[in-house]
Amino acid sequence: MFEEKAPIIFNQKVTLDTWLLGMKSPRIAKSARPGQFVMIRVRSGMDPLLRRPFSICGTERNSFLVLYRAVGQGTAILTEAKSGEILSVLGPLGTGFELPGGDAIPLLVGGGIGVAPLLFLAQRLKKRTLFMMGFASEGEVLALPQIKGTRTQVSIATDDGSKGHRGFVTDLIEDYLVKSGVEKKRHLLFTCGPKGMMSKMADISSRHGISCQFSLEASMACGLGACLGCAIKAPESSGRAYVHVCKDGPVFRTEAIDWKAL
Repeated sequence: MFEEKAPIIFNQKVTLDTWLLGMKSPRIAKSARPGQFVMIRVRSGMDPLLRRPFSICGTERNSFLVLYRAVGQGTAILTEAKSGEILSVLGPLGTGFELPGGDAIPLLVGGGIGVAPLLFLAQRLKKRTLFMMGFASEGEVLALPQIKGTRTQVSIATDDGSKGHRGFVTDLIEDYLVKSGVEKKRHLLFTCGPKGMMSKMADISSRHGISCQFSLEASMACGLGACLGCAIKAPESSGRAYVHVCKDGPVFRTEAIDWKAL
């Protein structure tokens, strides 16, 4: 983990309310693993007081990339940041994905802004990868070829059917696994998205007997496990009452979370 004064390289609008931020930090770029995140102070000074958490969605030589949606005060401020400005960044933080080995076929399933950590994972994978993305409509679909893996096959689902499959991205993965038959045992699931989608993915992975790694999203004040603000309930069988997304995660296995309480 490093605390950096990182200059902004670019801050580009990629959809109506989604932005791609590039920041220069050789140390963070070199050490970051897919699934990890950074805490960014969105402008100099003490207002707002707290840093905001953002998944790392890719790296480019001496820089790291962040995909974010303007949904509150902090991200609204960040949309105004210009190239050359310097922001305080803490990271990389948290546990990352365990990369698949052998002949395992990675299945990446992301919903909305939850595709961010999966984009970084796809960038790092050197094998055939299936990436299923879900969005509300065509206007929210992200096309970021500069951080997509070279062997990644992408499928799109939209709630309104304006692009790709009409319905949820969980429909795509369910149909794929049913058609895969016995071959589905070679697959490994990686997912990130809204809570409802993640609960559905937990059900899918359990029913099909496929290992799944979940990158969870949560509001955080510190990113280090000190404030306990990102606690989520663990199952009774784990022997723990809670896990903390920032320190124990953000990547978890299916059995680490009480999905009924999420």
